[in-house]
Amino acid sequence: MNKIAKQTISEINKLITDKNNIVIIMHYNSDGDALGSALGLYHYLIKRNKIVTIISPNEYAECYNWMPGSDKIIHYSTNKNTGIKLINSSELIFFLDFNNLSRTENMEEVLSNSTAKKILIDHHPNPGDIANIIISDTSVSSTAELIYTVLEAIDDNITIDKTIAECIYTGIMTDTGCFTYNSSQPYTFYVVSKLLEKKINKDQIYENLYNNFSGSRMQLYGYCLHKKMEIIPEYHTAFISLTKKELQDFNFKNGDTEGFVNLPLSIKDIKFSAIFIENDEQIKISFRSTGNFPTNIFSSKNFNGGGHKNASGGYSKLTLSETINLFKSLLPKYKTELSDEY
Repeated sequence: MNKIAKQTISEINKLITDKNNIVIIMHYNSDGDALGSALGLYHYLIKRNKIVTIISPNEYAECYNWMPGSDKIIHYSTNKNTGIKLINSSELIFFLDFNNLSRTENMEEVLSNSTAKKILIDHHPNPGDIANIIISDTSVSSTAELIYTVLEAIDDNITIDKTIAECIYTGIMTDTGCFTYNSSQPYTFYVVSKLLEKKINKDQIYENLYNNFSGSRMQLYGYCLHKKMEIIPEYHTAFISLTKKELQDFNFKNGDTEGFVNLPLSIKDIKFSAIFIENDEQIKISFRSTGNFPTNIFSSKNFNGGGHKNASGGYSKLTLSETINLFKSLLPKYKTELSDEY
């Protein structure tokens, strides 16, 4: 079982006890782990009679709108003045599922200037010195798993109820690809077993997340496989690219491409995949791998990014075609690491 120092738990509990106005911050383009962690903590803090607000830097995928409490989340991109007021008046801020304030995009300055006490809970490597209390553990499946560990350790007679359990389970399930990666530790399944004891409907959660897409999103999915995937067999690599025009043609909504980067890994002998998505400011990039190839190192060295060993992201300020050409030119340097024998 994963352990967090009793002193750290005691300090967190005291801050929660002493502070009434609490804000929870998620990262830009929040995913299931960010939302599951934030909403799980939100419902717990509400049970402790706190004034709690979750702020997301921007809108996230519609497939998460079923989650209890998601309708209360403030989107900073469309409610900036409200977001600034909430942050400036907060007494305690939780940073969940990110390791650096740059991951909050336009919120970085106001968060840096906040005088509130700050707690970071995350499972990405190399956390920045951005909080008074930092819980960072790269060995766990997800930040949601860490949230469960913290709440269980506080042991204040406030039970983790079905609503909290649904949120935490969503975070764990999505950040492990439905338990296909980042899920080899027995403790992860201990947590899941405790969540199932709360009578959550895991099958309905899966249905809500993965069988609830629009027709245009499914057409985009097919288009990517048929027209936009390039395979480079000599480097066990494949990638997908999408232009702004192509996204518009398929009525793109934020979150529609979630999971697309994993598609090439279903191909025999493919160990490394990427997706390049053009937007107004930059090229957004996601990387995935199987085995030992470290996508986070590849991303940090070449594309201003980082993340986990087998799942990371980055960006490029070059054009889409220039970014793809750069990516392809880098592959020979990693031939040994991408080989079957490595």
